Amino acid sequence: MAEQNFVDYVKINCRSGKGGAGSAHLRREKYNPKGGPDGGDGGRGGHIILRGNRNVWTLLTLKYRKHVKAGHGEPGRSNNRFGANGEDVILDVPLGTVAKDAETEKVEFEITEHGEEKVLLAGGRGGLGNSNFKSSTNQTPRYAQPGEPGQESWKILELKVLADVGLVGFPNAGKSTLLSVVSAAKPKVANYEFTTLVPNLGVVNYRDGRSFVMADIPGIIENAHQGKGLGLRFLRHIERNATLLFMVPADADSIKEQYQILLRELLLYNPELLDKPRILAITKSDLLDEELKQMLRPDIPDELPHLFISSVAQQGLTELKDMLWETINAHRKAQAEKEEHRAWRQGWYEEEE
Repeated sequence: MAEQNFVDYVKINCRSGKGGAGSAHLRREKYNPKGGPDGGDGGRGGHIILRGNRNVWTLLTLKYRKHVKAGHGEPGRSNNRFGANGEDVILDVPLGTVAKDAETEKVEFEITEHGEEKVLLAGGRGGLGNSNFKSSTNQTPRYAQPGEPGQESWKILELKVLADVGLVGFPNAGKSTLLSVVSAAKPKVANYEFTTLVPNLGVVNYRDGRSFVMADIPGIIENAHQGKGLGLRFLRHIERNATLLFMVPADADSIKEQYQILLRELLLYNPELLDKPRILAITKSDLLDEELKQMLRPDIPDELPHLFISSVAQQGLTELKDMLWETINAHRKAQAEKEEHRAWRQGWYEEEE
C-alpha cells in the first residue's frame, strides 16, 4: 500500500436528516363527511452509519469527504399513511476504526467485525399524526407533531490496525525486513531511520495452511508517548495487536536498555498494553557467532521469551513462527475463556434478579 494512500485519521462534519412532520388531515368523503382524523406519522430522518468492511484498509475515501449529509424524512399523509424515512448514509470503514466526538474526544464506539453497523449520528424522529391524539374527549384533533430536527456534529475517525502480531522497535530495527521475508507484503526497506511512516500488514503462512496477520508499526523513539516523532499516531496501532514482538538489533549498545525504553513508552501511553503477550527478537544476528551470543545473554531481559533471528540470512525464522503461533493461540484461548466466564456471570446475575 502506498504511503500516501494510507489514511488512519479523518475529521468529518456529519448532519443527520430531520424527521418528517405528522399529518393533521381529517377524513372527508362524500358519504362520510366527518370521518375523523386520519393523519399518518412522519418518517424519521436518515442516520449516518459506519459499517465494518474487511476489504477496506484505510480511511482514504473519507479524507476528501468533509461533509456527510443524510436525507430528510417525508411528512405523513392522509389515510394513516406514514411518510418515508430519510435515506441513510452508510460509510464503509476498516476493522479497528474508532469513532470519537471531535469536541470532547470521547470514544463513542469501535468497529471490529465485518458487516458490523453502528449509528454514528441518528436522524430526527418523525412527528406523530393527529390520529394518535384522538380520544373520547377530543375526537377531531386538528394538530400533529412536527418532526425532530436532525443533528450536526464533527466526528473523528481513527484507525487502529487489527493484527495478531505487532512489531515494536526503534527505527531501523529490521521490522520491515522481517515482514517482507515472512509474508508477501512489500514494505519499503532502506538503511535509514523512519523508512516506514505508515503501518504495513502481511499474512504470514504457517504450517498446514494456517496463517496469522503481522503488522509492521513505524518505529518508536523515546518520549513517543508525548507525541515526539509522531509517537501518538504510531502507538495507537499497537492497541489492537494481540501479541507484541519486540525487536532489538544485536549491535545495540544495550539490548536490555532498549527493551526497557520501548516498554516504558507503552506503559506511559496505555498501561493496558503491558497485559499483552510479549516476545523479544534480537535481529541482525547473522553478525554473531555462538560465543558472541553467549556474551550477550546477561544483557537480555529474563522476564520474557527471546530468540536470535536474521531476516536477511533467514536464521531463526521457523522457530520465531512457532513461538508466535503458540503465543497467539494461548492468548486466543485465554480471551475466549474470559469471554465465556463473563457471559456466564452476566447470565447468573440476570437469573438472580
